[in-house]
Amino acid sequence: MKTKIYHNTRCKKSRAGLQYLETKTNDFEIVEYLKTGISETELKEILKKLGKKPEEMIRKQEKIFKENYKGKSFSDEEWVKIISENLKLLQRPIIVKGEKAVWGDPPENIDELFN
Repeated sequence: MKTKIYHNTRCKKSRAGLQYLETKTNDFEIVEYLKTGISETELKEILKKLGKKPEEMIRKQEKIFKENYKGKSFSDEEWVKIISENLKLLQRPIIVKGEKAVWGDPPENIDELFN
């Protein structure tokens, strides 16, 4: 199964993750998720592979989070919907290989997929 990196070209951490991934393999697909979107179903699958709850993958420094969601309580289902509708909130990059996924910050986390 091909490795996928969910990447934001404008994000320094995402670019660092992509560079690191390139040292591990050249057989991967770049998913520019801010352009293509991520469905709720796909997002749930990614979170399951990460072993994370949706709220753990939220970028809490984002303006949209501070203005609309900070201090509020949502179910996992609600967070998945919120993230899929506001993909800037999703931590990045996320690298998926087979049944496992890692958050590529720091980039060395990617090693877990190749050991």
